[in-house]
This record gives sequence, structure tokens and C-alpha cells, in this order.
Amino acid sequence: MQLKTLLLGSAVASIGGMAVAQDMTFVSWGGAYQASQQKAYVEPYLADHPDMSITWDESSAEAVAKLRAMNEAGNITWDLVDVVAADAIRLCDEGLAMEIDFDEMLAEGDDGTSAEDDFGDLLVSDCFIPQIVYSTTAAYRPDLLPEGAPAPESICAMFDTETYPGKRALEQRPINNMEWALLCDGVAKEDIYDVLETEEGQDQAFAKLDTIKDDIIWWSAAAEPPQLLADGEIVMGSSYNGRWFSAIEEQDQPFEMLWDAQVFDLDGWIIPAGLPEERLEPVLDFVRFATDTQRLADQAAYISYGPARQSSAPLVGDHAELGIPMGPHMPTAPENSQNVFVYNYTWWADYRDDLDAKFQAWLAQ
Repeated sequence: MQLKTLLLGSAVASIGGMAVAQDMTFVSWGGAYQASQQKAYVEPYLADHPDMSITWDESSAEAVAKLRAMNEAGNITWDLVDVVAADAIRLCDEGLAMEIDFDEMLAEGDDGTSAEDDFGDLLVSDCFIPQIVYSTTAAYRPDLLPEGAPAPESICAMFDTETYPGKRALEQRPINNMEWALLCDGVAKEDIYDVLETEEGQDQAFAKLDTIKDDIIWWSAAAEPPQLLADGEIVMGSSYNGRWFSAIEEQDQPFEMLWDAQVFDLDGWIIPAGLPEERLEPVLDFVRFATDTQRLADQAAYISYGPARQSSAPLVGDHAELGIPMGPHMPTAPENSQNVFVYNYTWWADYRDDLDAKFQAWLAQ
């Protein structure tokens, strides 16, 4: 077989003089989101690179801990990792993620805008390549509400077990829950992180969560709350807006969205630091393809997350299979974003380890 050298854009590596297929391991979240990645850019990329293979690892929730362990062992087995913005900041600060030259490594927008300008304020870390804007929000079952109870209009319904009795599902981590607890305990939105930075503020948040602790079913996988709600095991719960969209529109579940105080967040790629050149170059080629204007717009045809590029927004159309307009289902749609809570990525990057430990200790009490 003819010797081939790995070039940018090639799916073939040269090992021992033999040309072999290049296999990459990508890390994501599973479920509807990972399916949207697979359909929007992995499948079209592989169609043009028949010698490439991609394996998914659904470990994004543990990405920071696992990359720390891989680095300690000197054995990085992942090639591209999907993480939330705060985790990207932590990984970048710890030298576990590669810094990106955005204009050099990424495609310019279809309108000619440089990559850096096209992503704009969403470039919150030198190591983070944004893909989508999503939110953690709530949904409920109208048929499970007590007779005569008004439809919930505020996220604080989550803490109102008198009007809305029954179990509710919350993610088993401090993020979002601490913010909502303080918000529903009377702290002004603009003061949340200043308060949460203090011991007293953290105690206040935990005290508010204590009021519903016995009524919470904790989830770790975002697919769990829609299933719990479908089974009637909870009356309301939190999950990612794309999960609720999938349940309501694709599975025809009788849920209603509760957009109030939805927490905006970013999700995107980091490239593990220290990849050898023969592994790095095909990763860079894939990333350039997968984060261009068209691919990010294509992803929005499969899940209700807003594309991170400004040039992608005008290209968002109908759902690829249902044929319904996707614009009204985005967390950024005007009717859905009347009372948004903007997640503070930098704050959580600084305080996550400490509050994770306190949160787990509180759970065990």
C-alpha cells in the first residue's frame, strides 16, 4: 500500500509505512443532542472521508475529572470533547485544553465575517469553540396539577409544594439549583452571584432547597426528567430545553414548557492538550467543517438549540423530520426569553469544585 502522510483534511495516518484508517474518539452527552451532532455534521463529514471512523463516548458530564486523570496518567484517549463553557474555562486554566487561534483554525462565516467576529461574545475562553446556546428550563404536566390550580408561570412553582404537590425532578448538581433557590428566596437576579459567593448566601440557597428536599427526585442524565414526567412520577422538573422539545414535539408528550428564569448556557468543543500531530490534524479538519455556518444551522434542524454563529441564525428553518418551524422553539425566541437568567461561566469555573463538594455533603445529610 502506498505510503501516505497525514495532511490537514486527510483521514489517513501513516503508521509503519502503511496507510491505515484514522479513528477518532469524540465525547458528548448522548441522547437527542448527540444525535443532532451525528446527523448535522458527523454523517456528512464521514461521507466525504470514507477512511475516517468516529467513536462516541457519552462522558461529557465527567469530562473535567476524566481529562485530569488522563493527563496524570499521560494517556489522552479522547480526541475532541463537548463541554459546557464553565468546564472549558476550567480545562483551559489547568492547561488540559488546547488554545485555539479562531481565525486561523475555523472557517469564516458564509457572509465573509471572520470566525472571531461571527462567534463574538460567545468566545468565553481561548480553548472553547462554541456550538450552541441552550437553556436549562422546566416543564410540567397540566393533567397532574390539582383541580383549580393555576398553570405555573414562575420557576418558583418548583418550590411551591402547597399549590403544586408532588415530586419534582432537579439535576444532581449545584448549578442552576442554587441560582433558582436564591431567586425564589427573594434575592434580586443581578445580586445572585455576589450573594452566592458568601458562606451566608450558600447557606441561604441550601436552606431554600431544604424546603423541597423530600420532594425532589435527582437526575444525572437529561433524558430522565421527561421519562419521569411521562410516567407520572413527577409533576414538574428541570432539563435541557432540547430534551423537552424532543418529548413534546417528537414524542407527543402532554407537557407544557415553563420558560421563566430559564438558565442560558453555552456548549461546544475543546481539544485535549498534548495530542500528537498525527491525531491533532484530522481533529482540526473536522472541527473546521463541523463549526462552519451551514453545519451549525443544520444542527438546529434536529434540536431546539440556537447556533453559536451569528451567520447561522438566518439559515435556521424547519425541523428536518417534523417540518415545523424551529425558530419559535429556540430558547432565544422573544416569547420564550422574557425572563432569562444568564449563567455566569467564569464564576462557576472558579467555584465549581468547592460547591460540588458542599452540594454532595448537603445531599448526604
